[in-house]
Amino acid sequence: MILDVERLEVRYGRLPAVRDISINVAAGEIVCVVGPNGAGKSTTMLAIAGELTPSRGRLLFEGGPLAGRSSEDTARLGISLVPEGRRIFGTLTVEENLRVASYIRRDRDAAAKDLESLLDRFPILKERFRSPAGRLSGGEQQILAIARGMLTRPKLMLVDEPSLGLAPKNVDLVYELLRSLREAGMTLLIVEQNLDRVMDVADRVYVMRDGRVQLSGTVVALKGSAELEAAYFGFDRGAA
Repeated sequence: MILDVERLEVRYGRLPAVRDISINVAAGEIVCVVGPNGAGKSTTMLAIAGELTPSRGRLLFEGGPLAGRSSEDTARLGISLVPEGRRIFGTLTVEENLRVASYIRRDRDAAAKDLESLLDRFPILKERFRSPAGRLSGGEQQILAIARGMLTRPKLMLVDEPSLGLAPKNVDLVYELLRSLREAGMTLLIVEQNLDRVMDVADRVYVMRDGRVQLSGTVVALKGSAELEAAYFGFDRGAA
């Protein structure tokens, strides 16, 4: 396993947002954490990325501890976060947004080549390279956010709510991109509310509600099951 989350607890003041959850990700997998709004999914991602400090539990990346590391240290280890809402710098150009991501890299020449490769891969970013990123559509901004994460050459990419606020055609575009990243060998941990969407791309799924993991398993085992719907919606729809 490249990532092991063991009995994690994260609090906001006295209120537990995540309680006693365990998640793992193997190299080369797409693992998805799904659940309704407020389930604790994004909190989990922020704790892994070093942006929140857990109150309990262990976070291990390639066997080494993550707890206590800053988000910059975590990024240098090889974990890249594509955050909920994308968090691009709207007043900066596309170029400036991308160059910000390469600042943590010491191999400047390789980073420059990676940037050229990304622009060839994503023509819209090349076309808008000198334009303010805030002028991009929602789908284009999500592509920019993912490309920015790719520039750090991550071993593990955390993608938080990639379909949030996007039109269906842009959701298709983003998920085609995520699938292509896995085919290229990247390991992905994705947070989503859209259950149907992740079942078409993931290897394994964790279902969260009320800050806890309610169910986990392979997509092959869970897809279309009543157990999956019961865990996600919080009741047995067949018995309702």
